[in-house]
Amino acid sequence: QVQLMESGGGLVQPGGSLRLSCAASGTLFSYYVMGWYRQAPGKQRELVATITRGGNTNYADSVKGRFAISRDNTKNTVSLQMISLTSEDTAVYYCYLRNGQIAPLDYWGQGTQVTVSS
Repeated sequence: QVQLMESGGGLVQPGGSLRLSCAASGTLFSYYVMGWYRQAPGKQRELVATITRGGNTNYADSVKGRFAISRDNTKNTVSLQMISLTSEDTAVYYCYLRNGQIAPLDYWGQGTQVTVSS
């Protein structure tokens, strides 16, 4: 089992910045992917960004150039630095972890609310 604990989130004005963090605990394989998804009201959950253990990243087109994902393999943490936020970024953000490669298992955090509003 893997547990994901998120921190960060909150209310920020348009154009502002915010940082999300997530710490993983439990039984982690040598290869796992960490990342963030988000779900806005009335919309499906969508990818924001992922990062492999080796540091390879993948971003949604809508956040490229504004969001930066990073991870600390020694602490099993992943962070998402968000800048130039707009109302379109308002959503519940979920930490994500895919554990293993052969038969991977997916885990989700409980979600943290990000609201961009003046």
